[in-house]
Amino acid sequence: MLRRKKSPQFHCGKIVNNFTGNGYMSAQIAEDVWSNFVSFMENRCSRAEFENWIAPIEYVDGSDPVTLQVPNVFVQQYLLDNYKETLNNFFPKDKKGEPLISFLIKEQEKQKKKNSPPPKPKKKTDFGQELFFNTSYTFENFIEGPSNQFIKSAALGVASRPGKSYNPLFIHGGVGLGKTHLLHGIGHYVKKHHPKLKIQCITTEAFISDLVHHLRNKSVDKMKRYYRNLDILLVDDIQFLQNRLNFEEEFCNMFEALINQNNQIVVTSDKPPGQLQLSERMVARMEWGLVAHIGTPDLETRVAILQYKAEQTGLHLPSNIAFYIAEHIYNNVRQLEGAINRLGAYCRLMNLAVSKEVVDSILSEMFQAPVRSKISIDRILHSVASMFNVRESDLRGSSRTKEIAYPRQIAMYLAKELLGESLVKIASSFGGKTHSTLLHAWKKISAQLEKDDVLRRQVQMTRQNIEA
Repeated sequence: MLRRKKSPQFHCGKIVNNFTGNGYMSAQIAEDVWSNFVSFMENRCSRAEFENWIAPIEYVDGSDPVTLQVPNVFVQQYLLDNYKETLNNFFPKDKKGEPLISFLIKEQEKQKKKNSPPPKPKKKTDFGQELFFNTSYTFENFIEGPSNQFIKSAALGVASRPGKSYNPLFIHGGVGLGKTHLLHGIGHYVKKHHPKLKIQCITTEAFISDLVHHLRNKSVDKMKRYYRNLDILLVDDIQFLQNRLNFEEEFCNMFEALINQNNQIVVTSDKPPGQLQLSERMVARMEWGLVAHIGTPDLETRVAILQYKAEQTGLHLPSNIAFYIAEHIYNNVRQLEGAINRLGAYCRLMNLAVSKEVVDSILSEMFQAPVRSKISIDRILHSVASMFNVRESDLRGSSRTKEIAYPRQIAMYLAKELLGESLVKIASSFGGKTHSTLLHAWKKISAQLEKDDVLRRQVQMTRQNIEA
């Protein structure tokens, strides 16, 4: 547990310093910001990294600058070398871009009082490993959308009836889209509803480390007995098993043993099984059950995520600002969370309300620019056809019905915006239309975008799908 000392700024539980308009923090705000930083790092670091480098740091004082106590100079240096940018997102910085934080070096460890109660032991598995599930990663706070609704339902089905369906469940998708969240959500659900079941959640790297340890200690049989007696095994980032044949073989044997006993396995990866550099045997085993993809959240889902995260941190985020941020940050959920943390910290420290100007100032470097090199007319037509439920051939055709002509004009607008080609060449892709027809369509859609929020969101979603 992180230990904190009471600041001299506190007296009988009352705050002496208050937040000022000059950007200084009151003692309470400073301590809250430090708590937010610690919670943020706990969700982002590995457990070992957090316990070694973040947890030993003590909050001491909230005056300007904030004072932290570190056990030694190495912890201070590690914090500044590796997390300076994150610290700057939470705390003010000086003219040189350094976080306004003062450090006290702890000369020696204080002796604990003899009558102090012993610390509560961490919950461990029978194997002696700590069983840790992130408290923020539950099914209840997983924001659903078209890109992840199916996979969340599958994960909930596995958690409700382990070993009965979707076994193994293989979840794959890009970084920061919620794979680990679902894995830990399964763990929380099982612990609550099936407390007698033996469950383990482990990263692939941790599994490899365990195997190396037991090989050195000649206790591999003990490790095998432990894993093969589990009711549920959750494995994160299986891609790290690539090009490690000996470890892969042992994992595959364990995998088969659990499946043959109808014990549940859930695996996550950044790629589908067929794209991993693993043996055919391993790939075939992982494709036995359900292979499900978790995609990039759409605009409405990103807005819901932003609003939920803002509510959790006590930040008032107007709907129009949420849409503005979601339209410019769309690769993954972690970036959205980082944007809210950065925005919330700045607004609290500077006593500002959230506005478009503040967002542009604080988050502009996180905004993502479109990549045009891969965009083609075929891609544009495909995305528009999917959005408006029409056929691509109709967009290239001559039908003048509103159901076809309107999406065609949107496709022409996007083509002019995204393709660096002549109007004549672009227009010819729409069934031989003239450049004047294309220009008319572009002007019409441009004018409607100024006043039609629904159209603006539809075009934005289509554009992001094209640029993805």
